[in-house]
Amino acid sequence: MTPHLLSIYVLAGMFVVATIWPINMGVLAFVGAFLVGTLLAGQAAKEIIAGFPSGLFLTLVGITWLFALAQNNGTIDWLVRMAVRAVRGRIGAIPWIMFVISAILTSVGAVSPGAVAIVAPIALGFAFRYQISPLLMGLMVVHGAQAGGFSPISIYGGITNGVVAKAGLPLSPMATFAASFFVNAAVALLLFMVLGGRKLMQTQPEQIEPVTVPHLEIARPATGPQIFGDSEAEALSRRIGEEGGGESHRLVAEEPEIGQAEGTLYQIVTLAALALLAVLVLALNLDIGFVSLTIGLGLALWDPTMQKRAMAQVAWPEIMLITGVSTYVAVLEHMGTIDFVGDSVAGMASPLLAALLLFFIGAVVSAFASSTAVLGSLIPLAVPFLQGDTGVGAIGFIAGMAVASTIVDVSPFSTNGALVLANARGIDRQVFFRKLLNYGALVTVVAPVVLWLIFVVLPG
Repeated sequence: MTPHLLSIYVLAGMFVVATIWPINMGVLAFVGAFLVGTLLAGQAAKEIIAGFPSGLFLTLVGITWLFALAQNNGTIDWLVRMAVRAVRGRIGAIPWIMFVISAILTSVGAVSPGAVAIVAPIALGFAFRYQISPLLMGLMVVHGAQAGGFSPISIYGGITNGVVAKAGLPLSPMATFAASFFVNAAVALLLFMVLGGRKLMQTQPEQIEPVTVPHLEIARPATGPQIFGDSEAEALSRRIGEEGGGESHRLVAEEPEIGQAEGTLYQIVTLAALALLAVLVLALNLDIGFVSLTIGLGLALWDPTMQKRAMAQVAWPEIMLITGVSTYVAVLEHMGTIDFVGDSVAGMASPLLAALLLFFIGAVVSAFASSTAVLGSLIPLAVPFLQGDTGVGAIGFIAGMAVASTIVDVSPFSTNGALVLANARGIDRQVFFRKLLNYGALVTVVAPVVLWLIFVVLPG
């Protein structure tokens, strides 16, 4: 067995182990980088450490810390209240409100499962109260989170854009963001029409009670069937639970009327700070890691007690995974494994079929394991294939691969799907589980083909 094949088998083994057992894949990747680097690649420890993505580490810490501050000071809760108040009792608009809020949260830096954990209890509480399909409401939340997931200042976007930029490929962050948003929005629209949305739109505002918003304790982790080997689930870690009181997100008895949902000065400033982050990063091209830490420090100095749990709520397991996989990929690059795989794929009789194969690999693996790990490992493997004269456009391929690897997170085996299952109310959970499973399987089979046609075949 060649060193190249052995290093690939080690990577595949990491996905299997992290999915079956509650072990952070980042730890596996760091150990794998050390063993493979020293035993197969002849690298010294200093050379392996040199592959650690320090810039990405700073970005992830800054974004997740700033977002934790916004959670703890009630800014997100306040935004949800304002959004629901805006619909003025129109029940048909509530699923779309939840879609938009989830998209906003991930687009400004929340990890996708974190956004779903925040919004799902509220959304499924509304579904139970107003007899909206819980499947519709849960899927709207998940697809909303995925829709905003590839903004240039998001975690998914940062990973993807960093890998593409490092490879020297044509880079269009907004194209990837737009692809993710519009594909997920289109799927959400289809689900809305199929799962009872038209009937909801016909419901008159005066036929329902005034809309009230359940209060959400946003600083606490979700509980339920989570695959803790998946670091996206671990981002909602036990440590956060202990810091927050060890309880789950919940709908408490008090349900303030939306008319009472007035933001404090601190929350208004926090919202303005998030907008300032987007302006400084997108318009002035400043480093997002340093900018988010600077803005977060300002908010922390404003009210030091409010940020008490924020550092514990930084997605350390998520960061561990991303940096670990990136370090392992750096070892693969040093060994020439990346070029070996890329040349093998490019050598297939049909480049179009090779692209379709990569889309399917991304979708199937992500349905059971971490989407961030898939993005961090599969895109580098595809780089040599894209650099060759295959006729496959890099921008379209990256956009399609990004969406294919994340849209399948509706599966109940993924963290997002598990959070929806855990927060559903008034339903038979076994029946609901099968519905999520069937939908997740359908998306895993259909989405890669549709995305391949849209982003690879048609542009060619």
